[in-house]
Amino acid sequence: MDSNRILSLLGLALRGGNLAVGEEPVEAVARARDARVLLLASDAADNTRRRVEHFAEAGQCLWLRIPFTKAELGRAVGRSSAAVTAVTDIGLANTIVHRLAELDPVKYDEAAAKLELKAKRAAERRAEQLAHEKNLRTGKRKPKKEAPEKAVPEQAVPAKPAVRKDVPGKTAPATGKPRSGRPGPGKSRPSKGNRPKPRAAYNPYAHSRPVKKGKGSFRKQET
Repeated sequence: MDSNRILSLLGLALRGGNLAVGEEPVEAVARARDARVLLLASDAADNTRRRVEHFAEAGQCLWLRIPFTKAELGRAVGRSSAAVTAVTDIGLANTIVHRLAELDPVKYDEAAAKLELKAKRAAERRAEQLAHEKNLRTGKRKPKKEAPEKAVPEQAVPAKPAVRKDVPGKTAPATGKPRSGRPGPGKSRPSKGNRPKPRAAYNPYAHSRPVKKGKGSFRKQET
């Protein structure tokens, strides 16, 4: 009864487009890394077995020899004979291998555990993809990580101005430089003759020639 279910699952996978039959189609899906498990008939030749091993290695997938002859496998997929098939859907592959494990646990339990793990990972990736597409439709985005707060530097305490000794009650600038217009300590003011003369106010007509009054300067007044 379980063997008939397995063959029925293979026919279902073929109708859904998730099964490749024959060496060339199996090689194509395996090299494209679309195959999930390769199934070899029990009476397949050794050369076919070696090629299937090479296909599985190239496609990084499992291969199993199933307890069905080429004729039985061919009838399940609508052919007179089939030596090898490849299941490309991870869910169907997991179900088929679990059915095989129920028939022969010693031979297929390890493969069933590996495929179950792959099926879980594929389901997680599919769920993440669906969630991402939903977020794109609704306009949601991942929250941005908050930047760590920068430490505020402590403000420098201004230095107290120095008290001038020469003038009581007044303070000198913090830089220690004398104020403008006053000599520094230890210096005397220049004499009156050596002092710089103040600048005269700017006169735009200082260098112009005086205008002479002539006959034509003003209109003659009527007498």
